[in-house]
Amino acid sequence: MSPADMCRKTYAEGRTNAPSAAVCRKTYATDVPIRGCVSGYQWAASCGTLTHVEIWNGIPLRPLAGGYSGETFLVGDEAADQVVLRIYQRQPERAEVDAALLRLLDGVLPVPAVLETRPLVDDQPAVVVTSLLPGTRLDLVLASAAPKLRVVIGHQLGRVLARLSGIPMPGFGMFAGADLRLSTDGIPAGGLAEWAESHRDGGRLAAWQEHDWQRLRALVDGAETLLDGDCDGDAALNRRVLVHSDFNPKNILVDTESGDVTGILDWEFAHAGSPYADLGNLTRFERHPDFVEAVVSTFVEHAPVLVDEPLALSRAADLWALVELAGGVASNAVRELATTLLRAQARAGDLHAWPWETPRVDP
Repeated sequence: MSPADMCRKTYAEGRTNAPSAAVCRKTYATDVPIRGCVSGYQWAASCGTLTHVEIWNGIPLRPLAGGYSGETFLVGDEAADQVVLRIYQRQPERAEVDAALLRLLDGVLPVPAVLETRPLVDDQPAVVVTSLLPGTRLDLVLASAAPKLRVVIGHQLGRVLARLSGIPMPGFGMFAGADLRLSTDGIPAGGLAEWAESHRDGGRLAAWQEHDWQRLRALVDGAETLLDGDCDGDAALNRRVLVHSDFNPKNILVDTESGDVTGILDWEFAHAGSPYADLGNLTRFERHPDFVEAVVSTFVEHAPVLVDEPLALSRAADLWALVELAGGVASNAVRELATTLLRAQARAGDLHAWPWETPRVDP
């Protein structure tokens, strides 16, 4: 029996004594090797880059393109029967949070329906199974969208941001448990300047030249002055709302004809925070003036209460993410683009600085 056949037999029988990674390692369907083989859903924890494998009586399972978690998969062959499987190998406790959020937002935003949840049990990871939403990833659409469609989509996204901004939270924090209680565990205790310093000491920011680092510190200080308005009693500044926190075009589905938003995906970083954070995320690498104007104008029109210049505050809020992306030890396409953007902002002393000739870049 070949290694691939052994894997299929293991899945079909639901055995827990799966063959080892060494036994299962084989090129199958593409040039990408199977890097591990474990029973049931847990297969995907180490085989996230494979394009096709059969599990559980021949049901196909494929990694979904677009994200970087390597934990989201399309299950099934026929479109009518396909569902999405998310395996929480790294953060099993997040499964019940994400499921609770999706149930909370059902009917409020276009989110997948929760079909099944399973907690972490022994060596079986926590999973959430959801419906497959229609639509095309926004990053693929914006790559060639006509100006009219781009503006329509911008207005639609402004409405989505306004709805998120209209879901109030009692304070700042991460969600914990199925009851979505707020927790500050793991959240940086200091401000943005301290956050930057922590990455200067041990991450890739340590390699920055001193003059670039000092310019970044000046940029951070200015951004923190904007963000410190959270403490002055201004309702437009100190509100805490539901934040998606990964509100980028790869996690958004749209109808390519109407421009309607058909899906908001991947809520793994969602928390209670600033109503400006998701705007900063969305426009981080998308700077078509007509698109940004459409998003911001509709956001301002429909959100409960915002400052007069929400885009500036969104850029300041996005520095938290840019510093983390640029300052991490590991590197990928997103981190490299974030580094280029952050350095350009620091050198220009301008949160709106843009180092590329094109109005958008695609990680």
